[in-house]
Amino acid sequence: MKLLASMLTAAALAAPVFSAFAAGAAPKAAKPDLVKGEATYTAVCAACHGADGNSAIAANPKLSQQHPEYLVKQLQEFKSGKRNNAVMKGFAAALSDDDMRNIAYWVAAKPIKPGFAKDKDLVALGERIYRGGIADRQIAACAGCHSPNGAGIPAQYPRLSGQHADYTVAQLNMFRDGSRANSQQMTQVAAKLNDKEIRAVADYIAGLR
Repeated sequence: MKLLASMLTAAALAAPVFSAFAAGAAPKAAKPDLVKGEATYTAVCAACHGADGNSAIAANPKLSQQHPEYLVKQLQEFKSGKRNNAVMKGFAAALSDDDMRNIAYWVAAKPIKPGFAKDKDLVALGERIYRGGIADRQIAACAGCHSPNGAGIPAQYPRLSGQHADYTVAQLNMFRDGSRANSQQMTQVAAKLNDKEIRAVADYIAGLR
């Protein structure tokens, strides 16, 4: 009887574990290694994106304070070719998933240096589009997904505030012409914007904080 009781107790204790495996539960990912993240970032990313993620080159995005899940997704899509960029594909191809996570979480913890709107004639138009969209052309407000202050929504929608206007213009143009095809939602929005509107909203975003 004691042996039977022991066997039943062991089975009961094992049941939740078995159920988890049967349901396809995956083990939790290890915490990102920020020390390794800094080392890999410094070796691979800093030359183009700045020592702390605040790129000084307007064509290269600032990465500091970006949502780490979003950064990982972009690196994975550069690596797979879903997001087309020959330079970034080369760098991403050499990174493992752990490398990507380590880099993303390290640079996300760095404070972003604020940017500034530069075109006074366009910034008012940019603010109207960002905050209210263009209703008669069914263009949604950027703030709806990226938040009123440009902080975005973690994982799904990237932080935009303080981003270089030149970089934002380039990305919106690429969404519009189809050369960046990793967000159907952004392709649809950019398709409705003209050159002036793209420049205006990019300049406004640069000064958001």
